[in-house]
Amino acid sequence: MFGCECFYWKGVSNLSPKEPEAFSLPAPLPTWPPGQGFASGKINLGEIEVCRISRFNFIWSCNLLQDRKKGVAFYKPVGIPDGFYSLGHYCQLDDLPLRGFVLVAREVASSEPEAAQNNYHVDSPALQKPLDYTLVWCSDDGGNGNYEGCGFFWLPQPPEGYKSLGFLVTNTPKKPELDEVRCVRTDLTDRCESYCLILDAISKSSYSPCWVWNTRPYHRGMLGKGVSVGTFFCSNYRIPGEELNIACLKNLDPTLHAMPNDDQIHALIRHYGPTVFFHPSEVFLPSSVSWFFKNGALLYKAGDLVGEVIDPIGSNLPAGGTNDGEFWIDLPNDNQRERVKYGNLESAKLYVHVKPALGGIFTDIAMWVFCPFNGPGSLKVGLMNIPLSKIGQHVGDWEHFTLRICNFTGELWSIYFSQHSGGEWVDAYDLEYIEGNKAIVYSSKSGHASFPHPGTYIQGSEKLGIGVRNDAARSNLSVDSSIHYELVAAEYLGDGVIAEPGWLQFMREWGPTIVYDSRTELNKIFSLLPPTVRYSVENIFNKLPVELYGEEGPTGPKEKNNWVGDERG
Repeated sequence: MFGCECFYWKGVSNLSPKEPEAFSLPAPLPTWPPGQGFASGKINLGEIEVCRISRFNFIWSCNLLQDRKKGVAFYKPVGIPDGFYSLGHYCQLDDLPLRGFVLVAREVASSEPEAAQNNYHVDSPALQKPLDYTLVWCSDDGGNGNYEGCGFFWLPQPPEGYKSLGFLVTNTPKKPELDEVRCVRTDLTDRCESYCLILDAISKSSYSPCWVWNTRPYHRGMLGKGVSVGTFFCSNYRIPGEELNIACLKNLDPTLHAMPNDDQIHALIRHYGPTVFFHPSEVFLPSSVSWFFKNGALLYKAGDLVGEVIDPIGSNLPAGGTNDGEFWIDLPNDNQRERVKYGNLESAKLYVHVKPALGGIFTDIAMWVFCPFNGPGSLKVGLMNIPLSKIGQHVGDWEHFTLRICNFTGELWSIYFSQHSGGEWVDAYDLEYIEGNKAIVYSSKSGHASFPHPGTYIQGSEKLGIGVRNDAARSNLSVDSSIHYELVAAEYLGDGVIAEPGWLQFMREWGPTIVYDSRTELNKIFSLLPPTVRYSVENIFNKLPVELYGEEGPTGPKEKNNWVGDERG
């Protein structure tokens, strides 16, 4: 399950869980334009083909001591197509909608010449039965032969040259059949990692511990080949070893045939493009990049006192290189300066970057919004709200959110909401929708961070009620990204398919260094606070992202780590 919150629970066993309801998007999916493999239900990874299973039979659950009405449930995939084999079992919290999946696999002939150049004999099959199972943990030893309510966790033991991709769970001490699961040849797998702790359980009888995590590929991002299988990781240790004893799959198909083509990309954006709502009190609104340039934006070079007018398409911006401080963009220095600060909502659009995710079984549609100016923040200390004056303001602001689309079906899976050098994945069932399957994105006042729901979000300590305010609300100030967008990059389609605008190659800052000392300004505010909270406020500010009170403009989208890498979350 991608984009989950991290849960940490102690548990006791139970055989009667509350069955979660399956989630469906608000509206039916359209018929996507024709293509190669997108939304075809199966994905070829080279020597194996996989399909997604989201129908399950319940096996066992572990109630949560904090709330006996909730639990973690473990499932076996059902409805596996002929010729395909399970790679492991699935688990999730049973108070959430049933939205997860596991992959099942079958061997196919590879047309790639490198398939014969791996480290194993060319006649070695891609999939093999395990040799045996190792019992990793059981919830009870079943005293007096009574195993009712017990759960048993098994790790398949692969043949030499193969890897296990998931654990199996039973509600009896009998080992699973060897034919129930398949191991995968090592060269067809990639390293995976544990994340998002789901369960912390203790055996009733032996008091032996068990921790259960979700898994994901260790190598992620646009260039990562690791494919999420949807299985979980189980261990007797609170902190797993450096490398897990299970793996994920690897996509060895260089064509990434399951990724959407150009027509399908536009169909996805038209169907799913969110509406971005700005706060009703927002004054620093977005604009298009071309509007910003046409209205007098200037390019400065280190050592020059006079800026150069940027042409409407940014062709005179220096391209490539790194953020070396040699160039930067600024607002006009004439009477247009204040007007340009406030943006131009009518011209605003979302700039779209499309890239493969999790080995090409998902498509990430990153949508970037540009604002000519980022406004100052506001500090919340309990019931007090303190305007931060200049602190937090800077010229130029690039923010984004990312839609993750399942390439098996074309379903919206989750959205990443970027929030000041961090952010969160939110599953499709926890989004607000405005029209069909179009979600809502709330942009926070002045700082333009993205949130899935309206409200006041504290960047700092929610528990203490101390931090920078992020206020998000619906208003009549909005941009519909399903209409107002520009596709600026989709590298996997090949050279020249998508013409990248010249300004995208500008790797320097979209704003100058501000001359005031923000730390001195902060210290003035700290000195006004009661001694009982002064230390807590200062300590929290020291841990916040620098951009919340920084003095420099941001770099553009292509200079961000998540352009090639995965989102943080």
